[in-house]
Amino acid sequence: MARVNDERLATSLWIGVGLALLLLMALLSSVLTPFALGAVLAYLLVPGVDWLKRRRLPRWLAALLMIVLTALVLLGLVLILVPVLQRETDLLREQMPALITRLNANLAPRLHEWFGWKVTFDSRALTDLVASHVADKDTLAASVLQRLRSGGAVLLNTLTLLVLVPVVLFYLLLEWHEFIRRVESAIPRRWHAQVVSMVVEIDSVLSQFLRGQLSVMAALAVYYSAALALAGFESALPIGVLTGALSFVPYVGYGIGLLLALISAVLQFDGWYGPAMVALVYGLGQVLESFVLTPRLVGERIGLHPLAVIFALLAFGQLFGFFGVLVALPSSAVLLVALRRLKRAYFASAFYRRP
Repeated sequence: MARVNDERLATSLWIGVGLALLLLMALLSSVLTPFALGAVLAYLLVPGVDWLKRRRLPRWLAALLMIVLTALVLLGLVLILVPVLQRETDLLREQMPALITRLNANLAPRLHEWFGWKVTFDSRALTDLVASHVADKDTLAASVLQRLRSGGAVLLNTLTLLVLVPVVLFYLLLEWHEFIRRVESAIPRRWHAQVVSMVVEIDSVLSQFLRGQLSVMAALAVYYSAALALAGFESALPIGVLTGALSFVPYVGYGIGLLLALISAVLQFDGWYGPAMVALVYGLGQVLESFVLTPRLVGERIGLHPLAVIFALLAFGQLFGFFGVLVALPSSAVLLVALRRLKRAYFASAFYRRP
């Protein structure tokens, strides 16, 4: 009887510790963000560091090379996207009056014919609205500077994030296996086998999803950029890269990319050629992603349903902010593995099998 009471007390204690940790995470979410981001990046980059170390490079140098390579890739994306987006912004400002005229000439009569809606697009109001948000470069720069001055705390937090994340990432890459060993040594011996087995399963689910999804994102970015460029879209590169990057959030990313491509088609082309090419490119892209890339690179047996991914990102983001978005997928993998084991235990229990 005393042993049962001790076990119940220990269980209650661990539940209390878990709830306290969740509360602490919510309170310190902004402080924990660089550490969570560094941990996510370290998890993705550790295989590369291990590979370089097997090639007889010192681990500190391998970690530094992986960090520099990641920074160069991110910087390259920024240098590619920003000038093109600036050009598209100028094009939108120039073509907005003509677009409004076309909407009044073509779309408004059809809305009245099909639905009985009397719609008149206000060319001057919409043009002024766009001009106020898409100003010339000097006005845009002044607006950005004004926001930076008024948002000093945000700027400071951003700079802190940019400084802390590489430092955290370097030390995690340098001591990753030692950190894992210390955590494993702290597991109670009677639970050691079960916990290690569960962690291995979590790592399998998470690594397949994250690394596979990164491959899918890269492949989709190349496909959409190339396909839109062949169709004659001047903004093929930024739209293609953004569509591939946003595909990490199922359906939402695809929808945003499709919307951007349709806007570009309406601005650049007359008639139905642009929208038709967008429908063709994005229709083939969806088939390619669903039936070729995702099954081969991510795998059907991972079990992270797209709706579960969306819910996890929204729920953890609502609870913990940007820190919650970073830990949403690892936490979902933990819950997925726990639910699988709970399901197996339930089906094997006498409660389920008793007639």
